[in-house]
Amino acid sequence: MTHTRHKLALLGALYLSQGLPYGFFTQALPALLRQLGRSLPEIGAASLLALPWALKFLWAPLVDRYWSARLGRRRSWILPLQALTAAFMAVLALVEPSADLTWVLVGFLVANLLAATQDIATDGLAVSLLTEQERGLGNGVQVAGYRVGMIVGGGALLVLYDHIGWAGVFGSMSMLLLLASVPIALHAEGTSAPAEAHDGVSIFEVLRRPGMGPWMAVLVAYKFGEALAGAMLRPMLVDLGLSMADIGWLLGTAGFAAGLVGAVLGGWAAGRWGRRETLVLAGVLQAVTVGAYLLPAVGIATAWVPLALLVTAEHLIGGVATAALFTAMMDRCDPDSGGTDYTLQASAVVISTGTAAALSGLLAEPLGYATHFAIGGGLSLAGTALLVLLWPKR
Repeated sequence: MTHTRHKLALLGALYLSQGLPYGFFTQALPALLRQLGRSLPEIGAASLLALPWALKFLWAPLVDRYWSARLGRRRSWILPLQALTAAFMAVLALVEPSADLTWVLVGFLVANLLAATQDIATDGLAVSLLTEQERGLGNGVQVAGYRVGMIVGGGALLVLYDHIGWAGVFGSMSMLLLLASVPIALHAEGTSAPAEAHDGVSIFEVLRRPGMGPWMAVLVAYKFGEALAGAMLRPMLVDLGLSMADIGWLLGTAGFAAGLVGAVLGGWAAGRWGRRETLVLAGVLQAVTVGAYLLPAVGIATAWVPLALLVTAEHLIGGVATAALFTAMMDRCDPDSGGTDYTLQASAVVISTGTAAALSGLLAEPLGYATHFAIGGGLSLAGTALLVLLWPKR
């Protein structure tokens, strides 16, 4: 059996790979679009480019079913998709964003499609690799690895943007993706049965399982308020006068470093104290920290240190909540159809948070940032209350 440390290192590298381009898309691009003079509704609508992450459940059964026995069930998808994503980042390095913004946005749509499909196979690999006792720590490492990728893609590269330019940023991402492919290239999946033996399950079969309906409602609600508020944080910081480098340090580096620590803590707490208990506590604290962003919106806590404290606290709690939620999602997966089971749940979260992000500009524009963040905090608390009500009884 594969050693736990090897499993964690392998999964960490794979999720880091997904966090790199997605970090730039979600963290750096909104700030750059604001700098280019785009409106808040336009910035919010750009989040729809992440649509493949929401719709990937539609083709997840195909990823579970079709694969090459020579490469392995999960490596058959992960290796070529990782290589394609690296190649695509190299192509985007040749585009000029100010003159070819449409092509940039199309490029991110394709990159999200590649990464989302790879994520199906990666999630399936995680479900089959991790034992029940390893899931808490494994999901902590999963979220931490993803956040490391986002720190680099949405923080460090944004800080370096003024020095190395667009081409340097995307050339660097391409090289980093290739380096992160080494662990999965060296990983031996073992001998598997022929592909025809794995017919998989349909998404409708998964949804008909006992308790899955209420659980899907929890997944939709739990992160909605946080996503609604968070989508307007970067535009607000631009409007407060922060530079791209300042935002990169504050959110992409300090904030996501805190999220990384939170992810490890959340995975540990979910294994030690229980999934439900960790999610309830993190959900309440998440509502408080998200709502606290109304302070800089009304002119309070606009200096660097108070802003850094707010961002650190919110990202720390967000990391705890995310890791605990992913662990609970994995508990509801069948290893034989892990890619489909986990992807369906993850898609519910992505559809919810993506919808919230897309609507965020339409809400913040007329109501103002302060009211927007207050509503986000309230909705986050409501999502936690729904979790308490609908958590299955044992």
